Amino acid sequence: MNKESVHSWLEAHQAELIRSMQESIAFASVKSESAPNAPFGKEIRGCLDHALKLAADMGFATKDLDGYAGCVDYGSGEELVGVLAHLDVVPEGSGWTYPPYGGELHDGKLYGRGVLDDKGPAIITLYSLKAIQEAGLPMKRRIRLILGCDEESGMECLEHYCAVEEIPTMSFSPDAEYPLVNSEKNSFGAEYGRAYASALTVTAGERHNVVPGECDATVPLNAAAIPAYKREGYTLTVTPLDEGRCALHMAGQSSHASLPEQGRNAVCAMLELLSSLPLPEEDAKTVKALWESFGLEVHGESFGLDKSDASGRLTLCAGGVLRWDEKGLQRLSVDIRAPISVGEEEIFTALNKRLNAAGISAPEHSFSQGYCIPRESELVTKLLGVYEKYTGEKAEPLAIGGGTYARHLPNAVAFGPEIPGHPAWIHMPDEYITLEDMMFNVHILAEAIMDLCCE
Repeated sequence: MNKESVHSWLEAHQAELIRSMQESIAFASVKSESAPNAPFGKEIRGCLDHALKLAADMGFATKDLDGYAGCVDYGSGEELVGVLAHLDVVPEGSGWTYPPYGGELHDGKLYGRGVLDDKGPAIITLYSLKAIQEAGLPMKRRIRLILGCDEESGMECLEHYCAVEEIPTMSFSPDAEYPLVNSEKNSFGAEYGRAYASALTVTAGERHNVVPGECDATVPLNAAAIPAYKREGYTLTVTPLDEGRCALHMAGQSSHASLPEQGRNAVCAMLELLSSLPLPEEDAKTVKALWESFGLEVHGESFGLDKSDASGRLTLCAGGVLRWDEKGLQRLSVDIRAPISVGEEEIFTALNKRLNAAGISAPEHSFSQGYCIPRESELVTKLLGVYEKYTGEKAEPLAIGGGTYARHLPNAVAFGPEIPGHPAWIHMPDEYITLEDMMFNVHILAEAIMDLCCE
């Protein structure tokens, strides 16, 4: 048997691959209340069970790591190669044409939350392994598909994995883009607040790593007092309420927080609108400070943080999570992806210098160090070689702002599934993958595993 038999098997089993992806998409695997053996909620637990049963039915050895993650193992050899994928997803949000958990197929496109990020790649990798197993190719390294369950909300799954399981010699994660990502920026997160008696309510978002596409507010003003909002890309809806109040709904466009320029931040647009209204003094002070600090900027310009190096340019997303009620500003998330040369203290100091002056502070913050794997390493060289073979294009590694599993393991990179020039609606309504791109991914991932693990 040879490599050609692997690719022939994959072509012959496209229908099964689609069906398995649809079954996985059907789980609304958003992090929720923990339960026994389900630390991230019952839906994620169900999605993990589905993937592990699918792998076991294919004849692979599987392991359940207390609901935090799962392992699918194949092959022999002293060294272990890891493929890191995740089954949890961000909330579906609104604006879908097709049901977000329906897994519906229309015009050659498979729709559903997670079909690209990252359930689809997880199932695609499993089918790649099955094709290699069916071909009976001799192995020089073991291969392990690691199925995480908390990538979108804190990566506790991988922390648990690293505490109880073998660390792979090398790894890649199909959770970014081609040709290959060998560098990820530093990641900073904080939630700012200010306690005071407020006449406003403002709410948006569920995840700090999503540009908020919608924002809702109530204000102590009649609807007639609200001016039209005419900034391109945004829509304002005003609804009268009783007792001289009205409700405001600002619609923009969500996107991944590492690519804020691709979205339309509805929170920042709402702050601009609110800053033009005759609000009570303390509300006006807080709104003004936030609007003047963040504006519609996406690179931290007003904080003096607009910096770049070889790992890329700093990005900033404010308001992925926003909670504001009668007790004041409770939570305003700030998500920053910074060049490796811009550290934790520099970021936090710059934010605080401006926001603290208005009484807005963050009691805690988080920071994750980025990474860079050398271009000449075996892992990078071989994966780039696979991409060049399949596309005929000369390829060089990329640096990104997104945070994948790759930053949490030694000698790890991100490889796929996004194809240059192809739309990628990750974290957006109508997330989809074309069947053509699906098959590209299953073939290229199989080739990558063969090059790294087969004799």
